Amino acid sequence: MSKSPRIALLAGAAGLAVALVGPLLAQPAQKNHGPAKPPHAAPAAAPAAPAAAPKLGLGREALPAELKAWSIGVRPDGQGLPPGKGTVRQGDELFQAQCAACHGEFGQGNGRWPVLAGGQGSLKDDRPEKTIGSFWPDLSTVFDYIHRAMPYGNAQSLQPDEVYALTAYLLYLNDIVKDEDFELSDKNFTSVKLPNAAAFYDDDRETTEKAFWGKQPCMKDCKSEVKITGRATVLDVTPDSKTAPKVD
Repeated sequence: MSKSPRIALLAGAAGLAVALVGPLLAQPAQKNHGPAKPPHAAPAAAPAAPAAAPKLGLGREALPAELKAWSIGVRPDGQGLPPGKGTVRQGDELFQAQCAACHGEFGQGNGRWPVLAGGQGSLKDDRPEKTIGSFWPDLSTVFDYIHRAMPYGNAQSLQPDEVYALTAYLLYLNDIVKDEDFELSDKNFTSVKLPNAAAFYDDDRETTEKAFWGKQPCMKDCKSEVKITGRATVLDVTPDSKTAPKVD
């Protein structure tokens, strides 16, 4: 086979390559060395902004006075306490007029209304008396509850000075303060500590009981059958049969 057709084929391919590359080489060199941009490339589109949530047209923003009237909680560290003050003597007068009808003249409780004083040392008894002086950990709970919910039926009718006075009187009834002239205020509030405060602690079961937790339940040494060992003698709610009674 002659080599001339092969040479002619290579020469034709070389000519086609020159014809294609020639116009590119004839263009002026660009100053930058980055990739060449198409002459009529459109600018990149900015990312679309997220669509705004549709407004329902219901209600309005709460006014500052409305927020202030709603946010009345008092924390153990004193945050939320309003400015004010009140003495034990002032609280005594208020208590007899506003509270004694339910809680008794000395906080002993009338009928089935809550007892507010006494109970010290009774927490280990069969029927402990959980009062401000025997059980409650924080004085802020006393102030907050009186301010928020008392007197019964006329809640939030007391002024801050009156709430301070009533709280001071309850401290006196529980022998936490001894002086009838003692004045409780937002300035000395957090210095008063209730007797049982140290008996409260954070829930530590995540660490103290972690050893009892397991992914697999215990399935050994189980009882072969379940026997009823006791019955509800007053209500007699323990069923005797497998079928429920008929309802007329």
